[in-house]
Amino acid sequence: MPSETCHCIVLRQASRKVSSYYDEALAPLGVNIGQFSLLRNINRLEPVSLTELAGKVELDRSTVGRNTKVLERMGLVAIGHGEDQREAMLTLTEKGRGLLAKGAPLWDSVQENIEVRLGPEKTKQLLELLREL
Repeated sequence: MPSETCHCIVLRQASRKVSSYYDEALAPLGVNIGQFSLLRNINRLEPVSLTELAGKVELDRSTVGRNTKVLERMGLVAIGHGEDQREAMLTLTEKGRGLLAKGAPLWDSVQENIEVRLGPEKTKQLLELLREL
């Protein structure tokens, strides 16, 4: 007999709850977890094309493009062109690097709080289960 619980709904609820922990911690910096995550990925890969970044974060290129435009308006990301003038290349600005430095301990504290709440074994199990999906 199929389960009465919708796995998708339970995962979405958990995702929203966990995202809210990060958003609350990052709020003093004026960014949310999605924006902070994009900044971290740009920092790791820069200079990075919009297409490559979209592939890395597993989001649609147009979604990543809209979000990076917001980060550009905030002064956190510079959007230039690569060898192919049609391809947008992303780098962090000094302001973006500063925000990452200020945000890292906030992000770390949320990570630690989640791990304390779950304990090491459940944290490990959760990550293993989610990676299997």
